[in-house]
This record gives sequence, structure tokens and C-alpha cells, in this order.
Amino acid sequence: MDLQLDLNKRYTFADYLQWADDKRCELFDGFVSLMTPAPAMYHQKLSMNLLAQFILFYDKNKPDCQLFHAPFDVRLPNSDEKTDDKIHTVVQPDIVIICDKNKLDKRGCIGAPDFIVEIISPATAERDMHEKKELYQQHGVKEYWIVFPNEEIIQAYFLKQNRYKSTGVYTKGQKIPVQIFEGKLGINLDDIFTK
Repeated sequence: MDLQLDLNKRYTFADYLQWADDKRCELFDGFVSLMTPAPAMYHQKLSMNLLAQFILFYDKNKPDCQLFHAPFDVRLPNSDEKTDDKIHTVVQPDIVIICDKNKLDKRGCIGAPDFIVEIISPATAERDMHEKKELYQQHGVKEYWIVFPNEEIIQAYFLKQNRYKSTGVYTKGQKIPVQIFEGKLGINLDDIFTK
């Protein structure tokens, strides 16, 4: 069945669960944001390269955190009401790390992950740099990276006193520290930005 979504209507996570799997979208305060059907090849390569670095770290260090990649639903409730019909914000970041296992359930994450990576595309750039940054800050995501594939840079933010502070803009030839792991992991961007 082809479902027509009203982009002016406010939906909940309960509605979202009823939609066909081929409808890739996110909810921002109940409003639908359609996602592109499939990211570009370089986007996927960057995502895989980042995941590989995290997996190597996980294999050696066994952190008490879970690593996930898109598509993976992150529900960000605005209150203590965590029932499906009360949640109006659902995002699917490219990479997510969650250290509080109580936030995980069979449908993904409910509440703020500790770490999120968004790899921008022309269609998502404004949303990732502004709306999602504000959303993640508001909900308490500790660390947020925005990856710019064309420029081959990563802008990193860390939450201090409920506000994001830039920890730097990183490019090839540099190592980017993963703040949530307190210096135990630095990712060499020469291993990420490979064509």
C-alpha cells in the first residue's frame, strides 16, 4: 500500500510505526522530514570507515557502550511520557553510541545517546548543521560530529553546561579525539577520508 504522508500534519512514533518500510523519514516535533532513498556511495564509505575504527576500538577495549548505524531509530521524548503516542521526535543518525543500556529497547534508543555522527549531503546539510545540532543539544547528546564529505572535514562538538562547544574542525593528517572515551580513542582522518 502506498501511504501518502501529510507534511503539514503532526504525527507520533505510534503513527511512524505504521508506515511502510520504504518510507525513510524522521519526525521533528511530529512533522515528517522525508529522507533520501539511499545515500551517495562516498557517504556510505565514510560511514563504514568510521564504523571500522569504532569496531577496532571496541574489540580491544570493550567499552560498556553499544554502537549502532543507520537505519536505527532514536526517539527523543520531550517529557517523561515515553509511550509511542506521546513521542513526536524520531531521528536516524548515521552512527550512534549509547552507554546507558536502559535507553535501549527492541525498537532502538529512547532518550539521548552519548554520541552521534551525521554525514551531511546537500539535501540534509542545513538540518544537520542547525536543527539537529539544536535538537541534540537540547536533549543532552554529549558529543556530536558533523562530517562534510566534499570538504573532507569533521566538525566536533561536546556538551558542556548544557551547550555545545566546538572541540575543533578536523581534516586529513589530523586525529580527532572521541571525547566520551576520555582520550582512549583518537581517529586518524587519513583512515576515514579515502576515495
